[in-house]
Amino acid sequence: MPRIGLLSVLFNDPISFIMIAVGLIVSVTIHEFAHAFIANKLGDPTPKYQGRVTLDPRAHLDPMGTLAILLIGFGWGKAVQFDPYNLKNPKRDAALIALAGPASNIILATILSLLIGILNISGIFLSVLITIIFINVMLAIFNLIPVAPLDGSKIAQSLLPKQIALEYELFMNKYGTLVLIGLILPWNGNGSPISHLISPIIEFVSSILSILWSI
Repeated sequence: MPRIGLLSVLFNDPISFIMIAVGLIVSVTIHEFAHAFIANKLGDPTPKYQGRVTLDPRAHLDPMGTLAILLIGFGWGKAVQFDPYNLKNPKRDAALIALAGPASNIILATILSLLIGILNISGIFLSVLITIIFINVMLAIFNLIPVAPLDGSKIAQSLLPKQIALEYELFMNKYGTLVLIGLILPWNGNGSPISHLISPIIEFVSSILSILWSI
């Protein structure tokens, strides 16, 4: 999840803190629920047995990940587990399960954008919805980066030739987290590499959605 320093926001602007917190809870819940729902639909009951096929945020928020968001502005949700041996086409289905999370965030952002335009929503409720929309877009784009443990790594792996995919998986299992940390940390005071990479994409997608709520 991209960086959002919630403690500093809490002390400086409590209303913004509440909006961001709501946005994060909704976004992470939808994201992880989508993983679990698609895994279950594709034949693996593991997420269902673990109580993850639910929109109850308590099933998807990781305590340490949530605490990390508050303290350092970077955190994570509870990863959805699935057993590839229960899938009919493990390579394809694993990619679909991975894609379900980011796709659900974009779908939610699109629906909320349309509702703003159709219902002509304004005031504080408009601010809350726009915050949720932006966080969903940010979460979706961030998770599509092809570095483990992000969803993009599983999607990329499914698209690569078998031998290259195996080497990629081995590399990511060993070094993926270190690579991700290196990309998240700021370099020379100029922001993080990931920020420079995904910010233009986030702005582009957000600009398209803003057209929907302006109709």
